[in-house]
This record gives sequence, C-alpha cells and structure tokens, in this order.
Amino acid sequence: MDSNSQLMQFGLFDARVPRYTSYPTAPHFAASVSHELFSNWIETIPVGSDISLYLHVPFCRKLCWFCACRTQGTSSDAPVRAYAQTLKAEIALLKARLPAGVRLSRLHWGGGTPTLMPADLISDLARTIFDVVPMGDGAEFSVEIDPNEIDDARLDALAAAGMNRASIGVQDFDPEIQKTIGREQSYELTRDVIVAIRKRGVKSLNADILYGLPHQTPERITDSVLKLLSLSPDRVALYGYAHVPWMARRQVMIPSDAMPTPQERLRLFETATRLFEADGYDAIGIDHFARPEDGLARAQKAGTLRRNFQGYTDDTAPVLVGLGASSISRFPQGFAQNASTTSDHTKLIRAGKFSTHRGHIFSDEDRLRGRIIEALMCDFRVEAAELTRDYGASPQKIADLFTTAALAFPGMVDVTASTFAIPERARPLTRMIARAFDAYDMSKAGHSSAI
Repeated sequence: MDSNSQLMQFGLFDARVPRYTSYPTAPHFAASVSHELFSNWIETIPVGSDISLYLHVPFCRKLCWFCACRTQGTSSDAPVRAYAQTLKAEIALLKARLPAGVRLSRLHWGGGTPTLMPADLISDLARTIFDVVPMGDGAEFSVEIDPNEIDDARLDALAAAGMNRASIGVQDFDPEIQKTIGREQSYELTRDVIVAIRKRGVKSLNADILYGLPHQTPERITDSVLKLLSLSPDRVALYGYAHVPWMARRQVMIPSDAMPTPQERLRLFETATRLFEADGYDAIGIDHFARPEDGLARAQKAGTLRRNFQGYTDDTAPVLVGLGASSISRFPQGFAQNASTTSDHTKLIRAGKFSTHRGHIFSDEDRLRGRIIEALMCDFRVEAAELTRDYGASPQKIADLFTTAALAFPGMVDVTASTFAIPERARPLTRMIARAFDAYDMSKAGHSSAI
C-alpha cells in the first residue's frame, strides 16, 4: 500500500481537526473566567518574572477575502486612534495589578494590520507598554507588517521602538491567485519592504506562505517558494489555507470550485517542503521551517519548542497577556479571552474593567492532555517519564492513554512503555493523532482540513 493510500485509510483527506494552538481549543471556552479572576491571575504573577505580551490591532485598510481573522475595515485613522486610547487605558489597568519587576520576554503586535497605525501612534503605544513592562535580556519585539501598508516613517518608528523581528505575510506571489483571494502584493513590493526593514538593523525576519489556495498548482507554488527563498527569511510558516465560508463570510468571494482537492493540497505541501529543506531550512513541527541558527531551530534541538496562538515559538514564559479586542491570555491557571468586538471591549475598558468575557480554568487532566498534544505537535513524541514527573500521572494512566491512541492508528505510531512517537511516514496525520488525546467534544466547533 502506498503512503497516500495509507493516509486515506485513516481519513486524512476528509477529516477536520483543530490546529491545536491551545488545549482546550477556543470553542470550548466558557463564561467561567471573569474580569475579577483575570485580575487575580495578573496579581499572582511572580515578582520579577518574565512574561509575554500580545497586542491585537483588529483594523485593515482592505479586508482580504482569504482571511478568517477577526478584523474590520477602515479608510480613516479616526477609529484606529480611538482604539489606541483604549489600549492605553487597558495597559493602565494592567499596570495597577502587575507585580513589581516583571519584564517582557516577547512582545508581539498582530492583527489585522498593526502597521496601519500612524508613526506617532506606534511610538506612543510602544512607550506606554515599556513604561509598564520593560524588555528583558534577549527579549524579542515582533510586528506583523503588511507590505501594502507601511512607509519609511512607520518603519523608522518601529525600529526606534526596538522592533527586532518582522513578520511578513506573503500568501502567494502568483498574480491570478492574489486577485482571487483579494490580496494583491507584488514580489517587487515585498522585496523592497524587506530591504527597508533590514536597512534599519532588524535582522530577524519571518514570512507566511499558504498552500491549498484556489488555482494553486505545484508549478505555481514552486515559483512562489523560490521567490520567497530569494528574500532569505529566517523562518517560514507554511500554513494550509482553511476555506470555511460558513464561518468567515468574506470567503464567499473565493470560488469553491477553484480549490485544490485534499490530495492536491498534500502534494502542494510536499512540494513546498522539499524546496525549503533543499535550501537548508530545518523542518519545525508540522508546518514551520527555520534556518539552523534561528531560535526555533535551536529550541527544537533543545527540546524547548512550544506552541501558542501564533503557532510555534521558542518562548518559554509561563504567562502570555493578550491586549485588545478578542485577544487571548494564557496563565498557569487557564485561558482568558477579551470581548470579541471593539465596541464591547472599549465599553468595558472605559468602565475601568478588563474586558474578559470567557475562558477556561485548567484541570489536572487538561494540563496532562494539553502537554501530550503540544509535545506531539512540536516533537512528534512524548515521554512517559515527563508526564509522571511533571503532571503526576500514574504509569497506568499514561499506558491507557497511549494504548487508546495507538489502537486508533494501527501501524502508524511507535509505542513503548516509555514513549509514544509519530514516525516520519505518519506525520501528515499528526493533528489527527493529537485529536486522539483530546477529551473534548469536537461537535461544538468547525475546524480546518487535516491537510
């Protein structure tokens, strides 16, 4: 039986499963986490520790049809400036509760399009953050940059604020595909922006590219990947496009009959993977690639690779605080999510409260299963000794979990008394195998294609 037939036998080309950037996944969050509990979790952060901070800017000049993120369009700066004032008020709430001496391990500005903020807002917001939580030793400040929405003044402001990693969305360089997904962005523009970023001393660069787009073929994705490689990003996220028009209404603009089949999606992924690896990138987890000297590659070799809402990370800070509408925070105690709409978020912040409206409090079972899933997503293996040592799981409990998952994927996993591992031939099934350790009901939410 060839590999595709094996993968088909286990349902790879039909399944829809979580991306497991959290456990449990966000659809299982509930109203059990409130402003008061979130405030308490902030106050219990250890004095002098490092945390990560994510700041969400939910505005775009133009809404790309392929995007399923929570964003809104604006043609003027007025709502952006008003939102920035709300962010500053939210940061003041954080300052009032944050223990002394806390520093930043990571700061990430995402969206939406954070670079649609004018230069003065960028500078003001960065100062406000660093006045409350300064950058720690070796800290990273990354920003998602849209080449269509950036100029010298904004790049200067970001560089002066301390941005030391930039993240560029590419999606695909093919003009027909770009027009079909509502994101026109030439190779030349992308190249010029990257040159401008590097001229300002920003040495670390991420890029995102998608497979599974309408009209995409192995030849077209080869051309796009080779163009991307000519720009020498330090790390690349090769994400599978999730066509979910029933959830992201703007995707109805994309013709469903132009989408590749699941089997074709796998071929597109394999084509791009071969090109990245041939150019010297290390494969990281299920969908990232990094130069051997990049932090992700070093973390993978050291066994410290982690997974969060932005994908794979080398950040090991135990706390991630999310600022802005719809942002999600993670604490050792659980998850907390802000109000999803900017209007609800603003109303609560102006009333002197965090906008926390839902989340999840971890049980011991959540911590155990969440670590198994994260280890499989990051390292394709999990060690029973770690689960016993760090999560108090009995050998019998671990054996039962391993056995149940192995029975669901006969011949596709390697199991011993000490280890559960996914061999290379079965790695396209990783998200499905991880699902075997998920105790939550998947019927509550739609998810993306397993490939």
